[in-house]
Amino acid sequence: MALNILKEIRKIYAAVDTDEIRGLAHKTFTVGLMASNEDIYEEMELILAPATLSEVEREAALRLTRRAGMAPLGGFDFVLCEQGLAIPANGFVFDPQNPEAAITAIAGAYPSLELAIARYFPRFRRAVSDRIIQRVAKENALFSLVTALPNVIPTVIDLPWAIGEFATDTAFLTMNQIRMALLMAAAHDRPVGYKEQKMEIGIIAAGAFGWRALARELAGKIPLGGGLIPKAAIAYAGTYVVGLGLEKINRNGQGLTKWERREAYAEALAKGKQVASGLIPPLGRRA
Repeated sequence: MALNILKEIRKIYAAVDTDEIRGLAHKTFTVGLMASNEDIYEEMELILAPATLSEVEREAALRLTRRAGMAPLGGFDFVLCEQGLAIPANGFVFDPQNPEAAITAIAGAYPSLELAIARYFPRFRRAVSDRIIQRVAKENALFSLVTALPNVIPTVIDLPWAIGEFATDTAFLTMNQIRMALLMAAAHDRPVGYKEQKMEIGIIAAGAFGWRALARELAGKIPLGGGLIPKAAIAYAGTYVVGLGLEKINRNGQGLTKWERREAYAEALAKGKQVASGLIPPLGRRA
C-alpha cells in the first residue's frame, strides 16, 4: 500500500510542469490606456498599479502600460478605454465607479495571460483566482464522469492529463488541486515550486480523503439524487472549496475556518450538481 501511494505521488509531481507555470506568470504584455484627460489616465493607472504597492512593484506594473490617446495605433494586448470613446476590438470600457466590470471581463478574455496579468496587477488576482478555481473544479468533475462512463464521454472537454496515468480518482483529483495551488501562487506573485508551496500541498494531501468524507455527509442533506451526478458534484465541491482556501491563504496568509469550509461545501455541492448535469451528454444520463 505504501509503495502504491509513493508511486502515485511521483506521478503527481511528474504531471505538473512548474516551469511552464512560471513561464506563463512571466509572459510579457502591453496595456493601452485610452483617455481624454490626465485625471482619467491617473485613475486607470491607480487601478492597475495602486499606491499600496512598493515603488519597485508599481514601476514594474506601469512599465506594461502606454498612454495611447484617443486613437490607439495598435500593438496592445488589450486597451482600457474611457467611457464615451470609440472602443477598439481589444478594448474594455473603464468605469471609475465600477472598475471590477472591466477587470472581470479582461480576466476572462485572455486565459494565456491571466497569470501574468494577476502577477503584475493585484486588482486582477481575485477575478483570475475565481476563474482558476472554477476551471479546475470543473476538470475534476469531468474526470469523475469520464472514469464512470469512459465509452460514453470520451472527451467532453480536454482534460490536461491522460486518465490512465492515475490508479485512483483521489490521485488525479489531488494532483489537479496541487496544480491549482501552484497556479494560485503564480497569480499572487509568489515563488512557484513544490518546496515553495509545501504548506498548501501538505493541506491538500492531508485533506484528500477528509474533504470527500465531509462532502458525502453533506450530500445526504442535499437532494442530489443517486448515480453519477453526486459523484461529480462531490469532486467539484471538494476542489472548489480547496481553491477558496488557497485563494484566502495567498491573499491574507490564513485558510478557511472549519465553519467557512462547511458552508462553502454545502453551496458548492449544489453548484456541482448543475455543472455535472451540463457535462453529461444525453446518452450518458443515468442519474
